[in-house]
Amino acid sequence: MLLLKESDFRKEIKTAPRLGYVFFGEEDYLKSFAIRAAEEAICPDPAFAIFNLLRLDGLDLTPQKLLDALTPLPMMSDRKLILITGFHFQGLRPEEIDAFLEVLEQLPEFDYNTVILSLPASFDSGILPKKPSALLGRLSEHLTPVWFEKVTGVKLAAWVQRHFLHRGVEAPPAFCSRMTEYCGHSMLTLASEIDKLSFYLLAHGRTVPDEESMIRVCTSANEYDAFAFTNAIMSGNADRALAILEDYRFRRVEPLFILGEVTRVISEMLVVQSMLAEGAPTAEISSAFKPPLHEYRIGLYRQALRQTDEKRIRRALDACVAADASLKFSLGSKGYEPLEKLVCTI
Repeated sequence: MLLLKESDFRKEIKTAPRLGYVFFGEEDYLKSFAIRAAEEAICPDPAFAIFNLLRLDGLDLTPQKLLDALTPLPMMSDRKLILITGFHFQGLRPEEIDAFLEVLEQLPEFDYNTVILSLPASFDSGILPKKPSALLGRLSEHLTPVWFEKVTGVKLAAWVQRHFLHRGVEAPPAFCSRMTEYCGHSMLTLASEIDKLSFYLLAHGRTVPDEESMIRVCTSANEYDAFAFTNAIMSGNADRALAILEDYRFRRVEPLFILGEVTRVISEMLVVQSMLAEGAPTAEISSAFKPPLHEYRIGLYRQALRQTDEKRIRRALDACVAADASLKFSLGSKGYEPLEKLVCTI
């Protein structure tokens, strides 16, 4: 299956748009920018947008409404753009899904259209890139998949820094990493918080942010992350760990992704624990990681390590390996069961 990245889509939509695309993945912020790029490329003249830019709401979309949108020719243009948002496959009967796919199968007959089906982050895309879900596979027969992967770590911090620069604020890399920890990892949320903080700083004649101003102006994230989940497991707080896992399940976060993040956190804890035992200062511990671990994160690990020991951490890593094997090599789909077992056995 051909999977385009967001950057690939933005390049090709300018010169060689396809008959259709299906947007999926966690980064809704990037989806909105990609849609804007498609609008500018296919419908550059606002005078004809009423004819050549059709927006369909998934809440009341039917196969017939989609077919009705495909049929008319574009006005004073080679192509027209059809945007479908808010559409959920969950809850549809198999025959209803088949009916939509039958309409998409007719796209070559209406080759003057470019259709973009933008799916919510909750869409089950399977285990990519090796094992796409059956539904994504069927959609890819008619629409080119564009994967909007979640941006994390260094890439997210670099994006935060560029966003600040766009507003005339010079944010150091360490501060950008700290802001993602404080405000969360949603690019939609971060964009809003960056704008707030930038306007506050500039209004006070400043161009460099600090933690005090961030706490004063920005809203802290109320979201569970891999550290919170892992810390609950390692401290033996099964009730909290299972509650966080239920939140992951509600948001349909891929179990292998969760396990990968938990394994990363436990591995980092083991390194920090070993270096602390040798008396290493915070700066040395930070530089042992690539990229360097923020001192705030090291402080969190210090606090968590007071409730555990090296033997327990190594046992947790062994349990992660077992859970990974269970998720990857089981004959059937076990979903979140190996993670539940992980919570209850460490």
